[in-house]
Amino acid sequence: MDQQRVTSPDGTPIASWRSGDGPPLVLVHGTSADHSRWAPVLPAFEPRFTVHAVDRRGRGASGDAEDYALEREFEDVAAVVGSVGEPVILLGHSHGGLCALEAALLGHDIRALVLYEPASDAESHSPGVTDRLETLLQAGDLDEVVATMARRFAGAPPEMVEFLRTQPAWQARVAAAHTIPRELRAVRTYRFEPERFRGLTVPTLLLFGSESAPAFREVGEALDAALPNARSVVMPGQGHVAMDTGTDLFTAEVLRFVDASA
Repeated sequence: MDQQRVTSPDGTPIASWRSGDGPPLVLVHGTSADHSRWAPVLPAFEPRFTVHAVDRRGRGASGDAEDYALEREFEDVAAVVGSVGEPVILLGHSHGGLCALEAALLGHDIRALVLYEPASDAESHSPGVTDRLETLLQAGDLDEVVATMARRFAGAPPEMVEFLRTQPAWQARVAAAHTIPRELRAVRTYRFEPERFRGLTVPTLLLFGSESAPAFREVGEALDAALPNARSVVMPGQGHVAMDTGTDLFTAEVLRFVDASA
């Protein structure tokens, strides 16, 4: 993979990792991850696309800023998209899904948009989780910050958490643990305004897991009603991390959508 960097409008360097060959596909990971979380899906994507896997600010090879604001993340994704130089397929997961959605409003050329369970307010389905994560962070227990996030936000059962611990991306998640509470607090203040997205006519796929928390579906239903060219797909037996637990199902849905919207 080749590392590339762009400078976001606030001066923060944002890294992405390029691999594969074909039309550009930009991947934006969720909270507690970096570009390496996409490793399970790359074998399906790299023969079809030139993949640009982003390190969001504060993790991986990207820089950070002293003050955090959700809007800067939207600009980061838009900067990566704009640097590609041709229309892209933009895929975002969880917090990255919200960033991808908002980046699509910033004027760069996106030919298809895939949003997998865009971020919801963690407190709505796990009250007190943000304070708990702050306490663990202050105690220096970074591994448990990530494990608690997986259990209480993503709904992962204990055996799934243990499986995720064996994956190469786990250490990257631990290294980024300090960014988790700030992102959860930022999402709490975000207000989805449907009228802002009425003109976003790009073909959009909304992906959900049948076993995910109801809050994710509520966000999806609001998006489905607001976006003029969207359709929803529920992946049976999956939760919030189908890239890991249902890799073939996840990639098949993405590829089917991209082929249909070409």
